[in-house]
Amino acid sequence: MSTTVKHSSSLTHRANDPLNHSDNKGSRKTWLSVTFRVLATLALMGFILQRVEWETLVRLLGSLQWQWFAAGQAVAIAIQVVAGIRWSALARPIGFVHSTSFFIWRFFEGVFFNLCLPSSIGGDVVKAYRLSDTNSGRLLAGCTILADRLAGVSALGILAGSALLSLRLNLSLPSTIAVASLLLVCVLLGFRLTIGNLDRFLDLLPTTHRLRQFLAQLLPYQARPSLMGKAVAWSLIVQVGASVSVALMARGIGVTLEWITWFSVVPLIALAIVLPISINGVGIREGGMVFLLGRWGVAEEKAVAIGLLWFFATIVTGLLGGVLFLLDRRSPKGVLTNEASGS
Repeated sequence: MSTTVKHSSSLTHRANDPLNHSDNKGSRKTWLSVTFRVLATLALMGFILQRVEWETLVRLLGSLQWQWFAAGQAVAIAIQVVAGIRWSALARPIGFVHSTSFFIWRFFEGVFFNLCLPSSIGGDVVKAYRLSDTNSGRLLAGCTILADRLAGVSALGILAGSALLSLRLNLSLPSTIAVASLLLVCVLLGFRLTIGNLDRFLDLLPTTHRLRQFLAQLLPYQARPSLMGKAVAWSLIVQVGASVSVALMARGIGVTLEWITWFSVVPLIALAIVLPISINGVGIREGGMVFLLGRWGVAEEKAVAIGLLWFFATIVTGLLGGVLFLLDRRSPKGVLTNEASGS
């Protein structure tokens, strides 16, 4: 772990160096980013809503069969529990000694802060802060969160890629599973090669290079490359669940499509939402539904309604995280093992 400590200390030093980071400059950059995202959100929603018939949209939402929405909401909450388990699987082996339930609790808190803060990483910052009470611990917590994000995005790519190929080539179920398995093997091999040789990649980059600082956060996983493989497996469960959740809510307004369709549409939109363009993916989610579901003959009003229901389910899940945050605002104490803390 000496290499990890060396790079972590270097990152901590740069983070505390006033010569390298100007508060005023950072504040201006943040406000510009937030302003851009607010304007982009308004522009996207304005463009989408002016294309639909309001009366039809309102009537669709009013005719919602709530039992289907409740089922989708239940699945949406369940997959956040699974995502919390995934995070614990990445964090506990490198020194964080919390229980699995603790990570699930903090993961829901992160969903809440992602919802109410304009920054796309607001929830991640809060999760890191809530995982440890020391600067070195929070830096290591950031490493686990980055690894968690990478595993999630990889699973999105596997699911969306295999579903799209299945639809385009009209593959049978066994062929689709074979394609998904091949993509999974490629992703796992890529992680093992990258993480296993991470120190060599870092040596090729200048000390102050941003990519070096980014990759250095993953050094704790160099000795445990198999952890990323397990995280990707958990992520596949999460992404399949997300598609099922949206499909159930869509059924509540009379939209029934094959499961393979949702396994391609939902991950593609989820990947687009990751981009820091709008606030909480508003506009991207609804516009993506219109664009992607149109090829299956889904009317624009129904596509927008599905996007709005998906967003509403996200709000409900986030509010649950807010309640959990209010119930326990204590800072963690003594959460790192000696190996992880570098002592």
